[in-house]
Amino acid sequence: MLSGTVLQGLGGVYEVQTPEGVVEAVLRGRIKRDERTGAKVVVGDRVDVDEERAGEDTVWAIVKVHDRTTVLARRAPGKAPRPKAIVANVDQVLIVFAAAHPDPHLRMLDRFLVIAADSDIAPLIIVNKTDRAGMDTARAIFAPYERAGYPVVYTSAKQNLGVDALRDALCGRLSALMGPSGVGKSSLLNAVQPGLGLRVSAISEAVNKGRHTTVTAQLIPLECGGWVADTPGLRELGLWQVERDQLQFYFPEFEPLLGGCRYPTCTHTHEPGCAVHAAAESGEIHFGRYDSYRRMFLGEDEE
Repeated sequence: MLSGTVLQGLGGVYEVQTPEGVVEAVLRGRIKRDERTGAKVVVGDRVDVDEERAGEDTVWAIVKVHDRTTVLARRAPGKAPRPKAIVANVDQVLIVFAAAHPDPHLRMLDRFLVIAADSDIAPLIIVNKTDRAGMDTARAIFAPYERAGYPVVYTSAKQNLGVDALRDALCGRLSALMGPSGVGKSSLLNAVQPGLGLRVSAISEAVNKGRHTTVTAQLIPLECGGWVADTPGLRELGLWQVERDQLQFYFPEFEPLLGGCRYPTCTHTHEPGCAVHAAAESGEIHFGRYDSYRRMFLGEDEE
């Protein structure tokens, strides 16, 4: 029996990195029927594998899935209220958006940040394609996030700008790389580790969105130590089981204002005497960020 980490899963077959190399394994029947794992074995999972007889052949099978320290999940597409795990046991999530081409969808970024906070995973915002928008414009667009206390790294894969800072952030950690399609996630990884050869794609001029180049999540070992999970680009991101009364704590710029409202049970959406709403109206906090909160709280921002 060997222990290892799931690198990729496709068609019911999982690549598992073990001390003796990478093996391909399937799920043992008992594990497949388990409600927690079942089809929910994802990249980053720590598993035990063992050799089993399958007719005249010997195959590797996953016989145990270890408890996860963290799990990054989104709501599964469709109407069924169920989660879809993306990657397990990550130390941080790097959320990549482009400064331009495609234009940044900041409410989507806010949902990424809420999901990271709800999963108790540290976020790092990566702003790519600064060469397309210009650094001053890029910094102006993402300034509200820096003011809120989020770490932001500005990059250009094309110009090799900010790549060293990104590499430093990745080394020695298990990181998840997330973001919409077409923002240059694969290009950045190719810049961080030359020779990686991840496939990249152009932007559709008709819809200003990227084509999917990463079709399934995969865990990539880094030469400097650590791993990075390259995840498929997401064009929609539904929140999964985020408690509405906890949402206010996932916007760090709200923290100094909490407790200053007229009503102790203020939801910060409509009540008179709301300190958060007043701060948004005055510009003390960014109104777009406040509007994202309000839309999420009221369930109006699920596109």
